[in-house]
Amino acid sequence: MFVTFFHELKAAKVPVTLKEYLTLMEALQADLADQRVENFYYLSRAALVKDERHLDKFDQVFGHVFKGLELMSDAAEANIPEEWLRAISSLYLSEEEKKKIEALGGWDKIMEELKKRLAEQKGRHQGGSKWIGTGGTSPYGAEGYNPAGVRIGQKENRNFRALKVWDKREFKDLDDKVELGTRNIKVALRRLRKFAREGAADELDLDGTIKGTARKGYLDIQMRPERRNAVKVLMFFDIGGSMDYHVKLAEELFSAARAEMKHMEYFYFHNCLYEFLWKDNKRRWTERTPTWDVLHKYPADYKVVFVGDASMSPYEISVPGGSVEHMNEEPGATWIKRVTDIYEHAVWLNPVPEQHWSWTPSIKLMSDLMEGRMFPLTLDGLDKAMKELMR
Repeated sequence: MFVTFFHELKAAKVPVTLKEYLTLMEALQADLADQRVENFYYLSRAALVKDERHLDKFDQVFGHVFKGLELMSDAAEANIPEEWLRAISSLYLSEEEKKKIEALGGWDKIMEELKKRLAEQKGRHQGGSKWIGTGGTSPYGAEGYNPAGVRIGQKENRNFRALKVWDKREFKDLDDKVELGTRNIKVALRRLRKFAREGAADELDLDGTIKGTARKGYLDIQMRPERRNAVKVLMFFDIGGSMDYHVKLAEELFSAARAEMKHMEYFYFHNCLYEFLWKDNKRRWTERTPTWDVLHKYPADYKVVFVGDASMSPYEISVPGGSVEHMNEEPGATWIKRVTDIYEHAVWLNPVPEQHWSWTPSIKLMSDLMEGRMFPLTLDGLDKAMKELMR
């Protein structure tokens, strides 16, 4: 069964390795799970899942492989009658039989019917399909099977079918293919980290203090700068036009980047990079920043991130005067080339789904200018972009 679990995780594209699997087996041999399914769930998740984006896939595979397994090794500690402890451990039904006992109509309907049966029932019941008890097919009780059951009197469920108990899938919003949110973007941006100790020495260096004290024979307090993320990021956001459809996603990315990146600068442009940029869209025509000034001010160790749909007329990229807003003396492609020549690490994040890129010639043109370093603005695409920037 454990081998099946390993292969199912691989099939679900959860990146587990043989070494991690063997580590889990060693932990089980040491009885770290205490022979309890719940403990085994957390133990196996800690051993096999390296990235929280895969937690939802892990939950789905775990539920599929181990559904219905539950140990009650501590049942004797509960203060319940002995005859109740002799309840049937499991009830195996065929698929046809399970279909016959499908849910009665959701949580509200089940709870309403439960109140009625509690009022009618006078004693304990075992087996059967109506009264509340153990080992039956009623949706109420314990140790039986019903696809939408309510547990009563049982410390832990057997089939993981009690509503609101199993299969919560609390991490389903972390999957690679789901729509991005600010929290998910922050998770992906954390790859863009390179820690260094810079600034004032305001943190106690415990190891240095111990060594210095031992060497000198008296207390020698050592201080050091705090360890901070030293990565510097320069972001260019396309604003207006077709990007209006992607405002929410761009705002979430901007918010997450501001929260995660301590050294981040940003500027706006429209459609393609030209000879000027701006920081306040209300004053984009009166308070401009020459692009050359930006390229001279921020050194080549900055990581550059363009954010835009790259959806425009190809002339806006390749022809002087092609801009729809002003007469640009040099084509946008020239400015993109200058950026990529200065900054070795540069990527383009595109909110348009990747499968639609081939429909817009300007997207391919911009991707070629970026030397293929255009990525979709999904969690998986953002993750790949961060890896590219940290190469």
